[in-house]
Amino acid sequence: MPEPSPSLAAVGMTLDHASGVPLSRQIYQRIRAAILSGQLGPGLRLPSSRRLAAELGVSRTTTLAAYERLRDEGYLDGRVGAGTTVAFLTDLGATGRGTTGRGATGRGTTDVDAGRAGARRSPATRRPRLSRQGAGLTGIRWRMPVAMAAPGSGPAAFPVGRPAFDAFPAELWSKVVARRARRSIGALLRYQHPAGYGPLREAIAAYVGMARGVRCTPEQVLVVSGAQAGLSLVARLLLDPGDPAWVEDPGYYGARGAIVAAGGVPSPAPVDADGLDVDAARRRAPLARLAYVTPSHQFPLGVTMSLPRRLALLEWARTADAYVVEDDYDSEYRYVGKPLPSLQGLDADGRVLYVGSFSKVLFPALRIGYVVVPEDLVEPFVTGHRFAAIHVPALEQAALADFIAAGHFARHIRRMRALYAERGATLVDAIRRELGGLVSVAPARAGLHLIGWLAGGTADEPAALRAAAHGVDTQPLSAHAIEPYGRPGLLLGYAATPAPDIVAGVRSLAAALNVTPSGGAVSSR
Repeated sequence: MPEPSPSLAAVGMTLDHASGVPLSRQIYQRIRAAILSGQLGPGLRLPSSRRLAAELGVSRTTTLAAYERLRDEGYLDGRVGAGTTVAFLTDLGATGRGTTGRGATGRGTTDVDAGRAGARRSPATRRPRLSRQGAGLTGIRWRMPVAMAAPGSGPAAFPVGRPAFDAFPAELWSKVVARRARRSIGALLRYQHPAGYGPLREAIAAYVGMARGVRCTPEQVLVVSGAQAGLSLVARLLLDPGDPAWVEDPGYYGARGAIVAAGGVPSPAPVDADGLDVDAARRRAPLARLAYVTPSHQFPLGVTMSLPRRLALLEWARTADAYVVEDDYDSEYRYVGKPLPSLQGLDADGRVLYVGSFSKVLFPALRIGYVVVPEDLVEPFVTGHRFAAIHVPALEQAALADFIAAGHFARHIRRMRALYAERGATLVDAIRRELGGLVSVAPARAGLHLIGWLAGGTADEPAALRAAAHGVDTQPLSAHAIEPYGRPGLLLGYAATPAPDIVAGVRSLAAALNVTPSGGAVSSR
């Protein structure tokens, strides 16, 4: 049964009587465009030529001429007096003309009949034609189970990689941004240098030098729109299609995505208690051109790369004429001992590219990160960034430089380090108290998350889905692995969850895992 006819005037058809274009042609063009865009869908009954003429205030001869042309070209079905419907177009050529299996007269056969029978594929159901890189990207998992909390119940507990929005000095940040906008908005309206706002590059160079032992000048700092943009830029400029690249396994899916998008081939490198296993990685991919590592706090396992492994990795890069990408994503947050110096600080041969971001220390929507590149890569990286993104929005860069220069950034990190240490300890205590022997955790020594190791053969992905149904946002460890990982676990972020919500979240997790109030597991399946 055809869909009821709409008022074409109501869906936006207007005519320009002052134009030199005949009214019948205007009607034809507008209906045709609405069909091609999907605004008028297949099988939809259009108003009669008489009704349309009355709606538009034109003669019926004018609307008849438009309808006849649309029928002749295959956009409409029907005969005068018998109802007019939108045809089922099976293909749209490059010119935008519908191909329906009809000749120019509108007679003949009929892919249209197949379309009426349901053979026409919508954009939602047809298989897209992608490049090899595009097809490879679709296979990388980045959608993790997310808790569907009831409306009004507040944020779900334990999101991974999210800082404490409730403790961010939003009012102070707003004042800094407003002050910068008042003082220099004129200068910030212009195109900026593709490497970034000069005072911010200077502030970053000073910060990573003092806090992380990175050896660089401001000229080696390139401001990008977040760490992911930095990883993508590195992969595009250092990998040719087909080049292998080592990635930690389990590890960060964003690194794999950047490598695949550049045409590279991720090679899983096992991670043990000392970090990435260089010997194993070399055996698997001896011709790798790049290695991605998180040496200070491996994501997601949380281990620290030992000094012998760091030196072995740098020696491999030197002898193989390869590069190392050091992602220092949350090194500010170490609660036991001092933060470890960066891998880049050990590099004497210009082989390490250091990637950092303000997403975890301030807020993700800021979208400001940075790459510290070796001196001989500065010019190609600045040029590459110019043609990829031109520059990061200037007002935010300038405000961030002011925020750092005024000491607000350092004070914020100190406050957050104390807050996160407290929240991590609260999570560990609550798990040990509420989850008995079903979930085991180690003390939170660094970072923004920990792993709850599942006992009793419990699979982590079904456990994460059950947790989501109970309003708990976790990530299964297996989702971050390329090859099967032998021990199931759940990633539990604690930075963004206040202490009372941590306790409530652990109790909800206990309910999801079917744990009795006394702490015994009823069933994990």
